[in-house]
Amino acid sequence: MNGPVPGEPILEVDDVHLYFAGVHAINGVSFEVGPSELFAIIGPNGAGKTSIFNVLSGVYAPGKGRVRFNGTDLLGLRPHDIAALGLARTFQNVELFANLTVLDNLMLGRHQHIRYGAPAAFAWFGRARREEIANRATVEDIVDFLELEQWRGYPVGLLPFGVQKRVELGRALAMEPKLLLLDEPVAGMNLEETEDMARFVLDIREELDIPMILVEHDMGMVMDLADRVLVMDFGSPITTGTPAEVQSHPGVIRAYLGQEQAS
Repeated sequence: MNGPVPGEPILEVDDVHLYFAGVHAINGVSFEVGPSELFAIIGPNGAGKTSIFNVLSGVYAPGKGRVRFNGTDLLGLRPHDIAALGLARTFQNVELFANLTVLDNLMLGRHQHIRYGAPAAFAWFGRARREEIANRATVEDIVDFLELEQWRGYPVGLLPFGVQKRVELGRALAMEPKLLLLDEPVAGMNLEETEDMARFVLDIREELDIPMILVEHDMGMVMDLADRVLVMDFGSPITTGTPAEVQSHPGVIRAYLGQEQAS
């Protein structure tokens, strides 16, 4: 179903501005994301899409505006504090440990759920053992969910690029996020890999019920999957609406094609 999703928003972005040495990278961006919504942000290169993700995840501090996640003001919080609140992201460029196995990379996503200290880890008993077993079970479920069984013991540096992107998605899922930020999840993929990733994104929404914000250049994927779309250009919002609404918006056509809609 495409269209606004009812319910109190899980994320509220209000009039956010971001400056870099006089460059207005984000200029008055506002939007909300519903509790079960797949919200997309699109725009030409340099439109400010990834900058929005960096503000949401605490990498950049905006010069003006407000960001609230599940009722908590995110501005001023460090990235690991924001991650602990349940906001996870993937990256446009794969950010995995190439020499570690798929399982080891996925286990890294469980770090914020570890409650035992170094002595218990060295002794390997009690709480440390119980948590390790539980975390491994969670990771094995993700391996099954993303169909990574045949690669689970391989170093990720030896895997095809599309599989590496799937592992990065799995590491974000291992955090048990309340909101998932997907930064160009199909960039660099072939058609088969893109279709697989789109299927997994739908499965995350339908089976895990995790709201998502998708930044992507593949317009076919965006228009097929998203409930609502925010269109950016040169750091400024053009419009927000359903896929059908934004596709017919004159400002969107101008931003992508450099011309007004043909009459």
